[in-house]
Amino acid sequence: MDVAPAPIPRPLTDGRLVDGQGRAIRYLRISVTDRCDLRCRYCMAEEMTFLPRSALLALEEIALIAERFVARGVTKIRLTGGEPLVRRDAMDLARRLGRMVGAGLDELTLTTNGTRLADHAQALADAGVQRINVSLDSRDPELFRFVTRHGDVAQVLNGIEAARAAGLRVKINMVALKGLNDAEIPAMLDWAAQEDMDLTLIETMPLGRIEGDRADRFVPLTTVLDALRQRFDLAPDRHDSGGPARYWRVGGSGTRLGLISPLTGNFCATCNRVRLTTEGKLYSCLGHDDHVDLRAAIRDGGLAAVDEAIDAALGAKPARHEFDVTRGAGPAVARHMSVTGG
Repeated sequence: MDVAPAPIPRPLTDGRLVDGQGRAIRYLRISVTDRCDLRCRYCMAEEMTFLPRSALLALEEIALIAERFVARGVTKIRLTGGEPLVRRDAMDLARRLGRMVGAGLDELTLTTNGTRLADHAQALADAGVQRINVSLDSRDPELFRFVTRHGDVAQVLNGIEAARAAGLRVKINMVALKGLNDAEIPAMLDWAAQEDMDLTLIETMPLGRIEGDRADRFVPLTTVLDALRQRFDLAPDRHDSGGPARYWRVGGSGTRLGLISPLTGNFCATCNRVRLTTEGKLYSCLGHDDHVDLRAAIRDGGLAAVDEAIDAALGAKPARHEFDVTRGAGPAVARHMSVTGG
């Protein structure tokens, strides 16, 4: 059932969202669920314990908090998970937030693993989403099944085609994994260029405990870029998607190659984002556990309490994360990536 939007509230103060380091916060990532229908080896343990549904923010609460952020200067919202499309009311939320596009919000985007995209692509476009990120670490069926533990790459490829047919701009996200998919990176970039899609490569991040040691799979993107330059004509590009990626234009195509390198190319000095979890915790940094509880704030004190909690979170936002993937280092934080969203 669709939910009618409430009027966007005016800020209770005239202050915009600026953290303690002087960085303007313009980007909110919302994890609408911690659940996922895949179990990617670098992201999750094979056996996961997810939040009970009673612990989740209601759609109305997520929407009110998001509207609060927009009223205070956020211009971009990304819906993430887990896999956002496994939550039954995710499309209702997308439709409600989509009404703010052009009315304070510049862009509403979504990150998905693509398994359910074929069923939702047109509805996403109709809701006001114009661009999506699809996580795809391999196009090889056997390797995809191994990395995801049980996934069918054909579902994802069909979802990508449905998204493009609906008019959505698609960017592929690929986590570089040594000894698994690193040899496939040139072919993935070649495919993306042929299909007029962008490709962003991501260094594996030490979030949550998994089977094995992430050091065994870590690939520095500095090395990957050097290798790609031997095959592709890559020129630096000033494109800014609002996130942490640095971009290169792929010669002879309209494709951009993005690199998200939290370990070899720290980007914290320009961080412009915060993350809201499905249970209402607001994290100001992916690599730290400090957070405020917006679920308690909105239920106990309304929007005034939400504003106070947001201000407290921004005041405590650290200067940078402290990621380490050397052997035996363990995760930087105990929570998995699916909790705070990709």
